[in-house]
Amino acid sequence: MFKRKAKEKKIKTPRFQTFRDAYAVTKQVKPWIGIALVAIFLVTLSIGVGIGFAVDHPVYFGFIFTPLSFLAALLFFTRVAGRAAYSSIEGQMGAGASVLMAIRKGWTTTPAVAVSRNQDMVHRSVGRAGIVLTGEGSPSTLRQLLQDEHKKTERFAPGVPVIEVIVGDGEGQVSLRKLQKHLQKQPKKLTAHQMREVRARLKAVGGLSMPIPKGPMPTRAPKIR
Repeated sequence: MFKRKAKEKKIKTPRFQTFRDAYAVTKQVKPWIGIALVAIFLVTLSIGVGIGFAVDHPVYFGFIFTPLSFLAALLFFTRVAGRAAYSSIEGQMGAGASVLMAIRKGWTTTPAVAVSRNQDMVHRSVGRAGIVLTGEGSPSTLRQLLQDEHKKTERFAPGVPVIEVIVGDGEGQVSLRKLQKHLQKQPKKLTAHQMREVRARLKAVGGLSMPIPKGPMPTRAPKIR
């Protein structure tokens, strides 16, 4: 008789670890975040207690506004943390890849499918809209790199829409903060089955046409649904 394999123990992540990590990143970019959160909590709670005194029920309204105060502080923190996360990776090599790979559903990204000697790079994302080639680096040298990868992609996935995007703040470029939404706003051109076929075909082809330059990739950007 074959013995059953022992079940692997699940690694439990510490509670609130994600929040602590986000707070640590935000603290580096926005040192005042702690004071701001406490202030928002106290101001919101004070408003509730003030209303309570006005209607002669301060304890009741204080009890009601305590969770509302936490919620107000949390909503503020979420917005600031998102901006801080982008600020912490802007200008770093591979920042665009980290933003693309943070999209939760609908897209699969292969980072650095093409890299130049000047460390310009192209990332390939596949979704219902087709194939998106996202370039990072100098626009003058990226054009040729994107064109070469565009032709290569069309060779292995004929008939599939290929969209080119350059990350930046210049005219015709897409900023790092808007990159996720830009992809998700693209009109759907493929069925789910066709998308899976394209992913499988490109996966078989492989990714890198040149080695990835040495250096750490930045932390992933905030995920969106």
